[in-house]
Formats: sequence, structure tokens, C-alpha cells
Amino acid sequence: VDDCLVYRFEDKLMMVVNASNIQKDWDHILDQKAGANVRLRDISDETALLAVQGPKAEALVGQLTSIGVAMIPYYHFAQGKVAGVQCFVSRTGYTGEDGFELYCRAADAEKLWHALVGAGRAEPVGLGARDTLRLEAGLPLYGNDIDDTTTPYEAGLNFIVKLEKGAPFTGLEALKSQKLEGVPRRLVGFKVSEPKAVFLNGTQVDVVRSGTVTPTVNAAIGTTYVPKEQAKPGIKIEVDIRGKSVAAEIVTLPFVPHRTKK
Repeated sequence: VDDCLVYRFEDKLMMVVNASNIQKDWDHILDQKAGANVRLRDISDETALLAVQGPKAEALVGQLTSIGVAMIPYYHFAQGKVAGVQCFVSRTGYTGEDGFELYCRAADAEKLWHALVGAGRAEPVGLGARDTLRLEAGLPLYGNDIDDTTTPYEAGLNFIVKLEKGAPFTGLEALKSQKLEGVPRRLVGFKVSEPKAVFLNGTQVDVVRSGTVTPTVNAAIGTTYVPKEQAKPGIKIEVDIRGKSVAAEIVTLPFVPHRTKK
């Protein structure tokens, strides 16, 4: 359905979903709640998120708050004021780097932005840079690398499936079966050998799911699905780029090691 984060407070849960999937996710939750004693509220328009990512993120955010950000574990959060703005600060991100995501009221976002960017504290970047970083880190993007036709096991997201907890959820039996029997395909990374269909032994097996030219790797890179038997580093494939077939090679993900603090 989507990949999302769920934040657990004392008296509520907050889900952060992909912006393009807000209505889809909302409808899915309504369908699934089946009379449960819960209330739902969409706070998208009244909530802002600013992500501070990179090796200096901890020091930068720490200068602006009394929250002990150095003590926040990976995938945990704390509440307090940052530059005078009430926030909750989460040690998460979508870049493969250490960093924080700061949630605040939309009305306070401009003040927080200027505090972070002012005096050269941080450099603003757009979604293009963020997308390059997440691809280098081997992080799948919903709508490209994962969608309603893929499973966590196919996409290399095994860590999010907790079969041992014994809690029922939609798709449980299908995932149990796939874990036991194996997956028919896997998401792999590839590096183009020369400066969007993907072929293996002359046969089209998939399309390029994500792709970019990255200065860190100094190459054109991307992701695609191939049969599990061929999902091995060193396997040669061909990528059709505007009608031209170029050589590529499957490589180990991530392209660039993560530098998150765990």
C-alpha cells in the first residue's frame, strides 16, 4: 500500500505517509479499522517537516535546542523547542546519512527554516539531491522501486516484516509462504559501464525503476528487478537508453555505505 513511519506517543499514533498517497492510505485505514475504537484526523496541511541531514546535523540542531539530540537513538524521537519553535525531533531520514527530521506546525515552518539556514548553518537542497542520496544508499522509492505489485522480501526490506511477533495483519500468510519458498525476483542495483528497459541474455526482464548519475560513485546507477537466480553482483545486463543498448553490471546495494547512527 505504502511505506510510512508510525510515531507512537502516549495517547496517539502519528503516521507519516508519502504525499502522493495520502488519500489512498486514508481510505485503506478506514477500510481496515473495522469498527475499532479509534479516531482518525488528517493533519497534513497543518504540519510541516524539515529534514536536516549529514555529518554535521547533530551539532547544528544541538546548537538550537535544549533537547539532548545526541542521545536520541536511531528511529526514536524527542519533543521540545528548536529555535523557539515547538517540535518533535526524529532521528530518521531518507538519505543514508545521519540526521534528523523536525516536525512542527506549518505556521512555524518559516521561522524554523530561517534558524536552520541562517548564518550559514545549513545549505538548502531540493528533492533532486535527496533522490540521489537515497538511491546511493539503496533506499527504495514508493512508486518506482516498490508498489502494490512488490513485496518487502522482493525489495530487500526483510527487516520490516516481523513474522515472529504473531500479530495478524493483511498479507501475513502470503509473506509466510514467500519467506518459506523464496521470492521469484529481487530488487538489485546496477552500474552502467558506459558514460529504459533492462535486458538479461537478450530478453527484457524489467524496466529501470530508479536511476541517476551520481558524483559520489562517479557513474550512472540505477535499480531494477531481475530473477532471483541472477540477482548476484557481477552479472552483466544491458540497459536500453533511448533505443541504444548500453552495458551494465549488477552491484551490491547500497552503492554508498550508510552513515546513520544506530
